[in-house]
Amino acid sequence: MSAWRGAQVADEPEMAARTVLRQGPALVVLTGPPGCGRSTLLRRIAAAVPGPAHVGGGLAMLSTVPALALSRAVRARLPGDDVHLLAEAVRSRVRGGLLVLDDVHHADEATLAALPHLARTCRVLVALRTPHRVADSALREAATAWLPVPPLDPGAALALARSTAGGLDETALSDVLARAGGNPLAIIALARQAAAGRAPVGEDIDQVAYALATALADLPRPARTSLAALGLLGRPARAELLGTGAADLLAAGLVTAEPGGSLTPVSAYVAETAAGLLDAPARADLHARLAELTPPAEAARHLAAAGDPAGAYRTALAAADRAAGGERASLLLFACGLDVPADPRVRLAAADAALAGGRPLDAAEVLRPLALTPPTATTLALEAAVLRGEALLQAGDPAAARDAVRPVPDTAAAPVVAARDRVLLLAGLALEPMAALDLADKIAVRHPAPLPGVAAALAAVQATHRLPGWEQALSEAAFAEGPPAGPSPAGTTSRSPRGPAPAGPAGAGDPLITRWSAWLLVEHLAADGRLLDSANAATRAAASAGEALAYGWQTRFLAAADWALALHGHHLALPPATPAGLDKPDADAAGPHFGALLATAPAAEPTAAAAIDPADVDAPEPADVDWDGAEGVLRRAANLTDRAVPAEALGYATAATALIEADTGLLAAARARLDRAGSGRPGLHPAAAWVAREAAWLDGQPDRAVHLPGTPAASGLLAGLHAITGQWASLDLGVPGSTEIPVNLPAPARRTLTAWALRSGFDTAADGWRPISLREQIRCLLAAGLTEPGRDRAVAALLDAERLADGAGLTVLAGRARRGLRRHQVHRDTRSPRSHGRLTQRESDVLRLVAAGEPTRRIAGQLGISAETVDTHIRASMRKLGARTRTEAAALAFAAPAARTEPFDTSEDGR
Repeated sequence: MSAWRGAQVADEPEMAARTVLRQGPALVVLTGPPGCGRSTLLRRIAAAVPGPAHVGGGLAMLSTVPALALSRAVRARLPGDDVHLLAEAVRSRVRGGLLVLDDVHHADEATLAALPHLARTCRVLVALRTPHRVADSALREAATAWLPVPPLDPGAALALARSTAGGLDETALSDVLARAGGNPLAIIALARQAAAGRAPVGEDIDQVAYALATALADLPRPARTSLAALGLLGRPARAELLGTGAADLLAAGLVTAEPGGSLTPVSAYVAETAAGLLDAPARADLHARLAELTPPAEAARHLAAAGDPAGAYRTALAAADRAAGGERASLLLFACGLDVPADPRVRLAAADAALAGGRPLDAAEVLRPLALTPPTATTLALEAAVLRGEALLQAGDPAAARDAVRPVPDTAAAPVVAARDRVLLLAGLALEPMAALDLADKIAVRHPAPLPGVAAALAAVQATHRLPGWEQALSEAAFAEGPPAGPSPAGTTSRSPRGPAPAGPAGAGDPLITRWSAWLLVEHLAADGRLLDSANAATRAAASAGEALAYGWQTRFLAAADWALALHGHHLALPPATPAGLDKPDADAAGPHFGALLATAPAAEPTAAAAIDPADVDAPEPADVDWDGAEGVLRRAANLTDRAVPAEALGYATAATALIEADTGLLAAARARLDRAGSGRPGLHPAAAWVAREAAWLDGQPDRAVHLPGTPAASGLLAGLHAITGQWASLDLGVPGSTEIPVNLPAPARRTLTAWALRSGFDTAADGWRPISLREQIRCLLAAGLTEPGRDRAVAALLDAERLADGAGLTVLAGRARRGLRRHQVHRDTRSPRSHGRLTQRESDVLRLVAAGEPTRRIAGQLGISAETVDTHIRASMRKLGARTRTEAAALAFAAPAARTEPFDTSEDGR
């Protein structure tokens, strides 16, 4: 096959791939049928693109091993159980290089899930054979270029056929090319068949497979057996494993030697065809022989293919005993899927492992045969029922979860009853929130000292309905102490596949329960406007998740903390208004997000229950909190947006980053970031959706802030912020705003919307925002300045808004305050000296923003002047500098040396 390896392929996909990969992070997918030259094209592109290439790929027999395709590329063991951490681990090794993956149709699920994340930060080139069984919808959506490998053009096809079989006449060559259809492998196989004098087969026969079979028949029997073994193995193998035929394969150019000494087929399709040529008994015998020579995890699959399901079952269990994480789950699920009776304990262990690996649907399916049949149900059947209910609950099917656990009687063991009640309560909360209150009362009576899983569910109901003490209940569930239990939150401990699990407490210290409770606590506190409480809880939970190397949860909490701080705003420059009784968090706890894993120091103990009501405007001025300023929040949040993180973390990090950028005048950067996050499309995070509307309003485009297409439903504080932004947009457009006030709003948001409805009371509403959000306090003062009938009170409100905005660096809001003051003939700028045609300070400010690429409306918004005044300053600057365009004027203004300072003060107040 050496001639085929050097064959030409069409230049169009190669040039397209090289162009895309030279421009930055991208995902390029090459697709095509067997023998079309995908791997050849893949190698040519990898050699042509600058930077080191990290080459790996999927292997047929090891397609279930988590992250194997990526591990081969970066030459390191990777965490296959956490997709986001997996993507980060690969990104940190690839960096500016090129990640190349061949045979992605044989890749594992973790690799396929990580590719869209890697495409955001790395250059990725993959090859995918068609047809295939891969669910490629996410891959297609993430792909920068999806390039089918075209057939060879007639000239290249003719050259390849002549180089393969030079003795063929023109008639034979034409027949070969007509039958091959431009497929390089088919051209080589058919040309060799024609050169050997064999007659072509009928049109209804697979020409490529038949030609390959004919060519392989000429090999010695040991070589055919070795090539068939490579096809059955689905991976490279050492010559000792392949037998005496390996040397013949090397001589024939059918395999190549890797640096480590293993032999890999030049074409996997050829090796698979060789395996397919074996009759059923010979293929089963070869599988059985390979099972004796391969590791247990591989041997189990060979035994299953050899028709020995019982041996495969035993071998898979033995391999599972020595495996962990996703690999253990795959082995146990494989064992349960064999055509042999599976021990119920093995099914329970498989479900436990699948749940721990984030595969709840697989966990529910493997437990389906253990259907509960009361009243003769065994203890294991009862455990299976509640575990299946937990799996369905985690899979997002609360109705099916409730049906799965309903038959469990009250007479079952205490941990089983606790797990049943937990599923019933959480399913009821999702389906019928009001009915969940009555059910919670009954469950609380049944469990006077509830196990952690039940306590967390009861706390969730309390938090949803804001019952007294909900903060304390959620906090205890979130930060409960106790030895880590098994991965299943259903109340059962981890099981060995060889024996029953001992009875134990339901989820004592279960990390999934505690992190889920902490997440509820963080979100509910933020929804109530208790942003610093939320940030404290998130920081502490992030530290705990970091210690356990739970990357996904850690990034969620860190992003939520940064969002709360960005919206709170007092840490930008002014002393923050911290509710009394709240401990100061450790500054290092919000410190460096990333090391080997995101590292955070332990945070201070949250005292959410002792915090004052944010609506209490008479609360004493709290002490300072040791935040590291807007720069620290912006740096950390922007860092998260550049990494592979869960959707919730990405949404909060994007919202925090864009809000700070928009408030400080970087509107173009903020809106570009939001556009990349999917602004205006379904699925956008509620926080990012509000920031997108807010940025449009700040940018002088209120028509885009009235209602953003695809805006998701929001609740609590975010619902109030959406409504307030809508009121400002309606005011700027000169149309009546909505009079509807969302329910369950924090008191300051409700007062603000009431003030908008009445067009009075904004000063009181501004006081309510003081301990919550500085920027919203400023916006209330701006509204007071615009709606107060008395000049003195309006000017006082606008002066307060200007002072607060300038002190916090909120450039755009400060500009709006100055624009409002101008309506009352209060001018805040100073005219600089004007002599010898020099630029004034205001003209320099305008040209500086012109040089930054800002349009007129943004310049007007940031400087607090009208668009007409901006144009006047630009025309004056162009006249003084002799420029023909505004861009030329900006270039001349900042290219010239600074003017000499006047020996005396010639400044004067004015417009």
